[in-house]
Amino acid sequence: MAIDNDQPVPMGATPHDGGTTFRVWAPHADAVSVVGSFNDWATDAAPMARADDGTWHAEVAGAGPGDEYRYLLQTAAGELSRIDPRARAVTNSVGNGIITDPAHDWHGDAFTLPPWNELVIYELHIGTFNRTEEDTPGTFTEAIQKLDHLQRLGVNAIQIMPAMEFAGDISWGYNPAHIFAIESSYGGPDGFKDFIEAAHQAGFAVILDVVYNHFGPSDLDLWRFDGWSENDKGGIYFYNDWRSETPWGDTRPDYGREEVQNFIKDNALFWLEEYHLDGLRFDMTLYIRNVRGDEGDPDDSLKEGWGVMRSVNDEVRERFPGRITIAEDLRNNAAMTQDDGAGFGAQWCAQFVHPVREVLLQQNDEDRHMATLAHALRHHYNGDPYQRVIYTESHDEVANGRARIPYEIAPGDPDNWAAQKRSTLGAALTLTAPGIPMLFQGQEFLEGGWFRDTVPLDWDEAEEFHGITRLYRDMIRLRLNRGGTSRGLSGRGIDVHRIDESLKLVAYHRYDEGGPGDDVVVVLNFHHEPRHAYRLGFPRQGSWKLRLNTDWRGYSDDFGDFASHDVDAEAGEHDGFGFSAEFAIGPYSALVYSQDRG
Repeated sequence: MAIDNDQPVPMGATPHDGGTTFRVWAPHADAVSVVGSFNDWATDAAPMARADDGTWHAEVAGAGPGDEYRYLLQTAAGELSRIDPRARAVTNSVGNGIITDPAHDWHGDAFTLPPWNELVIYELHIGTFNRTEEDTPGTFTEAIQKLDHLQRLGVNAIQIMPAMEFAGDISWGYNPAHIFAIESSYGGPDGFKDFIEAAHQAGFAVILDVVYNHFGPSDLDLWRFDGWSENDKGGIYFYNDWRSETPWGDTRPDYGREEVQNFIKDNALFWLEEYHLDGLRFDMTLYIRNVRGDEGDPDDSLKEGWGVMRSVNDEVRERFPGRITIAEDLRNNAAMTQDDGAGFGAQWCAQFVHPVREVLLQQNDEDRHMATLAHALRHHYNGDPYQRVIYTESHDEVANGRARIPYEIAPGDPDNWAAQKRSTLGAALTLTAPGIPMLFQGQEFLEGGWFRDTVPLDWDEAEEFHGITRLYRDMIRLRLNRGGTSRGLSGRGIDVHRIDESLKLVAYHRYDEGGPGDDVVVVLNFHHEPRHAYRLGFPRQGSWKLRLNTDWRGYSDDFGDFASHDVDAEAGEHDGFGFSAEFAIGPYSALVYSQDRG
């Protein structure tokens, strides 16, 4: 019994009036049937028909949303029971697939992602962001309860660490067992859609972290799915030679197989279409395009991996214009964000995070190099600074032997003056530099230690350090020009016009089109001593208002409330400008100046 190959049946389980259509790829199986709660798990009740392309198809009357199911495969390796690779929901990572109705009442959701130069991303982990029960991961419902905090903070995009079904209930998420299913312990598909809808209604874009450089490696029904494999490897979904090797297991997808390419591409588009997501962040793309992460060895390059990424990104641009894809590559490779390269919209920028953290974490002021900061500020890809995501903390930067910046400066003592001052100095740099700024959960209230998927955020610290949270809020307001006087902070222009290695001070002019209300001058002091009567060039004459002083005591009782004020720029060549002014700046502090619109 064959099916019409000119009218391909949707892959996975597709419910419709009267039943469900099932289709699965298993080219080496001798026979396949669907077993489930709708047929009392009878092995012979729903045999599937084979098509010429190695897929199997069945129409099962009476099967519908909520029913559990599996595929039963007769193979040369014996009888195999498998969860549907495209199951949209599962009872758990080793349980059963669940037929789901993709329809969801979005209540007219028509959210539009802000322009990329106006994004401020907040990365969070559902399992720890707002956990209310001990030894139980947080849920989407609990995360919704903290959206008001993020609204007050002022961020406008939430990046979710991987939420696809993984082994067990607690994980970072980078071990996906079922990439079309949302983690059941977080609340499953309905919970995620409710979260996205609530986030959109509250004004947040939602970006999902996806993992295509490897699958699993545990609880992985994809492994030898239809019984076939070579070289003791993983079978049809994976490379079956040395190219399968990754740092996370022997489970790199075979990007050269059309069926695997479609599996990945369909998954990426699925999130944008069915879940209304505003973007995707691809985990460690280096291992999609390279076997061992050694760019110096051309034999390690995976051309088909480049092709998969470019194919996904091309289709995202065509079908979902304005939505963003972000690569975590961390190799300063401009081709990642070139249309004829991998085609991503942006990439995490190692040329920012690593040098900035290096400067912030130096114990001796004399060892801080302002030229290092200047390079980080000026860096871009393909002439566009908004092809990079900039940050000082992420899930990777605050784990695996490294901690959050306050903890690195003063372990176990978030009250420490230097920890508060230098961590917020790094935030000021991030939120005033060209690029898409990103914060990591809890950064805004000095969350200490390192990230662990077993330890929830300490929301008591949000109250204890409410002044620091206010400082982040004020910086974000300036970044997004909420007062109408700092447009340049979301512009592309930057002129680092002072690099003072002696006094450890850096200053830069940020601008979009220029002029009052647009031009912004940022000054940062990376020394523990204040600076008095310091003269600096300004781009225009007249009054420059002090919009932010990070040393204000309202941000922390430990801050010095150093007397920085508005300044008047007078004629006189300085730093390449025709005007200059004197000002004072506190220790480990940032000042932001701009002019009122005329």
